[in-house]
Amino acid sequence: MNAPPVVEWTEAGRPRSARWRSENGSPPPHRIVIADDRTRADEAYKLACEGTALLWRGDFHNARQLLTAMARRIDRRPRKALPADAAQAFHRHRAAQNQRARILGMLLIPLDAAYAVPLHRAPDVREACIRAYGAPEPVPAEASGPAEAAGPPEAPGPAEESAAPAATLVSLREVLALIGANEWRKKGVEIPALGGDRIHPHYGVFSPARGEYVDLVAEAPLPSRELAFDIGTGTGVLASVLARRGVRRIVATDQDPRALACARENTERLGVADQVEVVEADLFPPGRAPLVVCNPPWVPAKPTSPVERAVYDPGNRMLHGFLNGLADHLTPEGEGWLILSDLAEHLGLRPHAELLDAFAKAGLTVLGRLDITPRHPRARDTGDPLHMARGAEVTSLWRLGRAR
Repeated sequence: MNAPPVVEWTEAGRPRSARWRSENGSPPPHRIVIADDRTRADEAYKLACEGTALLWRGDFHNARQLLTAMARRIDRRPRKALPADAAQAFHRHRAAQNQRARILGMLLIPLDAAYAVPLHRAPDVREACIRAYGAPEPVPAEASGPAEAAGPPEAPGPAEESAAPAATLVSLREVLALIGANEWRKKGVEIPALGGDRIHPHYGVFSPARGEYVDLVAEAPLPSRELAFDIGTGTGVLASVLARRGVRRIVATDQDPRALACARENTERLGVADQVEVVEADLFPPGRAPLVVCNPPWVPAKPTSPVERAVYDPGNRMLHGFLNGLADHLTPEGEGWLILSDLAEHLGLRPHAELLDAFAKAGLTVLGRLDITPRHPRARDTGDPLHMARGAEVTSLWRLGRAR
């Protein structure tokens, strides 16, 4: 295994270092300055825009307020009109989102070796961190040398009162996401297709909060109740719906460790673990099934975080992988259910003809199609820069069979 990234900075005239953690893969910042309750939002915003990270040593609640103030300054900036071309508009919108995330990600907080936040009025984030990151690891030697262990100097000023040695630095934005994800995991997401029972998404696993695609799987006529494959199961929601519909055995695959753990936990919680076998695989398990279900990422673009891999798929890798392997994993009269939004078509990222051509090249024929329109608020938000595409979106369940 590669050594964890280490970030270095100078504090109170002493060299410091700690492990660097970033879920979206951001590199350790090259320059860090200390910030506290006296730091003004304009100053913090300017430094963050210039690529300087701010390590917070003040009150945790004040750090949240500073983050909000920085976000307001980003949102107040004059916006360039998006181009008329839908694909160009999408890419420019994504670039603006990524720039916003980069700037806000420059506000850092420390975590100690047990994932506690050594700041005044900080919440207990240890459970959220353990669930997302796993058990705390030994601190690398670079992050626990004499300079780090020495702690703050004598008679510290206000910026140094909380300058406890840090095992890890992480962006405040990421920690807030951890807290929110942990609450969602506890609360769960109600799924009407499961009779109102809840799916509990893990951190980094896409939540089925937008549930119209689940309703399609709950309503489509089953070709068989003997066996089904659920490709890219995520939370296990579709496998659980199929089990509740009476499919006697479902093999649910994924290659993400978080998703595998999440699906197993949810199928146990819902009482369908005896029917659902969760296995690690890149797309298909061995063998053939009379029903193979897949809900791949809908938009061919680059993800910027692990959870975005459920939405963005560069080059339609999973879509084409599923289609090209489907015929070899279907029984002669079997069906493949492809659940796919046409949002990428409205954004100019994947022509409809390209999808139909992919079916034909994979030796598949269309047996039928069920459509549903989105119910999520963004579909009706006229202030969304991509409203025209979102408002026209339709999600489909394509029933595919082997071409004769």
